[in-house]
Amino acid sequence: MTQVTERAAGRQRSATYAAAGVSIEAGDRAVELLKGQVQRTMRPEVMGNIGGFAGLFRLDLTKYRNPVLSASTDGVGTKLVIAQQMDIHDTVGIDLVAMVVDDLVACGAEPLFLQDYIATGEVVPERIAEIGAGIADGCRYAGCALLGGETAEHPGVMRPHEYDISATGVGVVEEDAILGRDKVEIGDAVIAMRSSGLHSNGYSLVRHVLLGAGRMRLDTLVEEFGAQRTLGEELLTPTTIYAKTCLDLMVETDLHALCHVTGGGIPGNLVRVLPDGVDAIVDRSTWRPQPIFELVQTRGRIDDPEMDATFNMGVGMFAIVNGEDADRALAFLAGRGVEAWQTGEIVEGDGQVRTVGSHTRG
Repeated sequence: MTQVTERAAGRQRSATYAAAGVSIEAGDRAVELLKGQVQRTMRPEVMGNIGGFAGLFRLDLTKYRNPVLSASTDGVGTKLVIAQQMDIHDTVGIDLVAMVVDDLVACGAEPLFLQDYIATGEVVPERIAEIGAGIADGCRYAGCALLGGETAEHPGVMRPHEYDISATGVGVVEEDAILGRDKVEIGDAVIAMRSSGLHSNGYSLVRHVLLGAGRMRLDTLVEEFGAQRTLGEELLTPTTIYAKTCLDLMVETDLHALCHVTGGGIPGNLVRVLPDGVDAIVDRSTWRPQPIFELVQTRGRIDDPEMDATFNMGVGMFAIVNGEDADRALAFLAGRGVEAWQTGEIVEGDGQVRTVGSHTRG
């Protein structure tokens, strides 16, 4: 067997993890920078500190009659490419939390805690801390604890500046309070809550039609977005987190279902909360999507069905409430600063989403 060795000063050098591209010291430094951010998300139920082998969360069962745990895992997708190209990393963590906790709240669950996973080609502690700061901000907005996570260095697999992030969240809901299709009835009102823009879906198509083949630059100023707002800034607009508002809406109104509008758009998601025997009417003339949607559609020459099946088109969350509570729900949401409107109703049908009318265009 041939042995290949490298010698210096007559001695054989041993291979090291650092020489292979993994820095334990950088990872430790990143954890230290993250500790302060994590601390800002703590809830009374959290036990111990970051840095252990697992997070601990004391669940007080005396608070619940018949608790059901809910779990959700998600990521941010190719929106991360925009963040990496712009070297802006403190907003995608908010996107990550939104994608997880607003799936949890869709069944009525209160998000309790979240754990993140960051994979990167090279651990740059300051960049990891920026990502972590966004995750911590998102957790505070949602009222859940950031219970730790994992940062993995993947040299040779990912380029040094590249990273991917994901998270798992856990929530709890009383069994008799679970929201969903079983509670939806004919005569219910369909309430739409405005999104902040694209949120975190459809970015592969967005990058293809706006940035592919040198079409536009991320630093291009777009008049429709407002004074001095670039395309890149618009594309990095953080996803709205609705969790706290929706939990309180459950208390204030006779709420039957929530629909988090993500991949698949309005038709592909709203149908998931419809029982057999009913349809949801969605009147598109009741709102105007943000300018980014029209820009993507015009530049890409995308037809309406493809837009509807890919993007949220200006609605990030639907609430289906008892028809008699529609005005009360709208007043409550307005008081929380959430732009919302009644866009339709639940009628007799066969479990379909029926879109009517057309969006107002500029």
